[in-house]
Amino acid sequence: MSADGPADTLPAGRYHVPVRPGPAHTTRVRLFRTPHGEATVVAFTSERRLVAALGPGQPWATLCDRALLALTEPLGVTALVVDPQPAALAGRPARRLRAAAA
Repeated sequence: MSADGPADTLPAGRYHVPVRPGPAHTTRVRLFRTPHGEATVVAFTSERRLVAALGPGQPWATLCDRALLALTEPLGVTALVVDPQPAALAGRPARRLRAAAA
């Protein structure tokens, strides 16, 4: 059983994604790097996990797989790490984002 309660977790395919402020009051997905220098997106299945890894001041947005892909693929970023632990943010294996079949 998860330590996160039912109200704290999201349906499969939807994630809490760290974001950062952009120009003109916009928001951008926050990108990270793997130990090998590969750009990646991190995502969390609960707000509690995001806060544990990145702190309470980290802004986030709720996005689905398709939205993440649409935002990051044009930048050449297709790697996604889900629920990384604080010490493992840079070392957890990434998986590839794929466009969902229509």
